[in-house]
Amino acid sequence: MRDDSPLMLFALNDSRGFGERVAARLEIALGAHEEREFEDGEHKARPLVSVRDRDVFVIQSLYGDAHHSVNDKLCRLLFFLGALRDAAAGRVSAVIPYLAYARKDRKTKSRDPITTRYLAALLEAVGTDRVITMDVHNLAAYQNAFRCATEHLEAKGLMVSALIPLIGEAPVSVVSPDIGGVKRAEQLREALGRHLAGPVGMAFMEKRRSAGVVSGETLVGEVRGRTVVIVDDMIGSGTTVARAVQACKAAGAARVVAAATHGLFVGEANTVLASPALEALLVTDTVPPFRLAPGAVVDKLIPLDAAALFAQAIRRLHSGGSIVELLAV
Repeated sequence: MRDDSPLMLFALNDSRGFGERVAARLEIALGAHEEREFEDGEHKARPLVSVRDRDVFVIQSLYGDAHHSVNDKLCRLLFFLGALRDAAAGRVSAVIPYLAYARKDRKTKSRDPITTRYLAALLEAVGTDRVITMDVHNLAAYQNAFRCATEHLEAKGLMVSALIPLIGEAPVSVVSPDIGGVKRAEQLREALGRHLAGPVGMAFMEKRRSAGVVSGETLVGEVRGRTVVIVDDMIGSGTTVARAVQACKAAGAARVVAAATHGLFVGEANTVLASPALEALLVTDTVPPFRLAPGAVVDKLIPLDAAALFAQAIRRLHSGGSIVELLAV
């Protein structure tokens, strides 16, 4: 690929809205492409403009919705990336704001699949040069699964900017809803500490999951009289966050807010997260909150603009800039 290879950005139809917001911040137009459906359920996708020797980025967030399943969206992305490679693109980067199948990153039961590694193999098989995503479930597993280049963006800077006016002058503790998220919570605690006048505390919840059933009620750390920020990489049904909210209120927390990068809001999330004990809920736009019905949860939702961060990352990756500096908080 030439050093002066021009940047080109595509967004598949399922992520068109997010792609348009990224393109607007890059001050470029999305590349024209075609997605065609066949009567037997098959489909094809192809660029409608030349990509020869271009530095190409393709946006597709991998969450299921009423139109297409996760698997369908993944298949469309793979075929389009392969078409770009066959059309002689100079470099092909998959921009996946929400990376599906990242939760199953190790064997927890006999003969378990390791889907993170299988997903990496699929993306590499069609000639992907780089994968860019945000706040995967397990960063080490993500980085070790891929042989191609990987970039990992973080939402903590977006969270800090939104949390500071919410917190005000109150004493604060950051809470992880499970032991596995302690490092994530610690990073947010440190980032908040650099912007707030007083010290920021830390706590975590005990959590066990087996066959889809969550248990464990112990809260370790100081939350009494404090504004509590529960942080996680994603919200699914909301059960994990709701457990942490109730435990923090029972332990004397003055206020409770929650922050998560990806809001899936599946199952009974509309009911589970409706408790007035949860004052505010921060999520990015990597997954639109289309499953939330009008009401209590939507009213407390504070959206965070991840498109702007992805645009900055794409610009830096194209020009050789620093992602580390971009993520500094």
